[in-house]
Amino acid sequence: MELIADILLVAGALGAALYCHVLARRLSRFNDLENGVGGAVAVLSAQVDDLARTLRAAQTAASHSTGSLDALTERAEGVAKRLELLVASMHDLPDVPSPPPPPPPETGPIFRRHSPEGAEGRT
Repeated sequence: MELIADILLVAGALGAALYCHVLARRLSRFNDLENGVGGAVAVLSAQVDDLARTLRAAQTAASHSTGSLDALTERAEGVAKRLELLVASMHDLPDVPSPPPPPPPETGPIFRRHSPEGAEGRT
């Protein structure tokens, strides 16, 4: 009876060792940096870093563009105010009559050659 118990205990230990060996191989393949999930995690981490860098550059460019757009808007508002003042001051000017049109240029007599009547149908 003890011999059977010892044989079953050794078989269970060998089965557990085989199971642990298979699990260790699967886990090493799972965490492989080239083909497994570890590689995917490494690639995703690098992509997140690149994305964060790109986002910071885009935010910097957007803030610079916003600053220049604000400056241009203020400048345009100033020009619009000046134009409004100029248009308002145009109403205060007296109406000036327009100068008379220039006389037509003098040309010499114009000679025209007329065809004799009835010459149009002859051949």
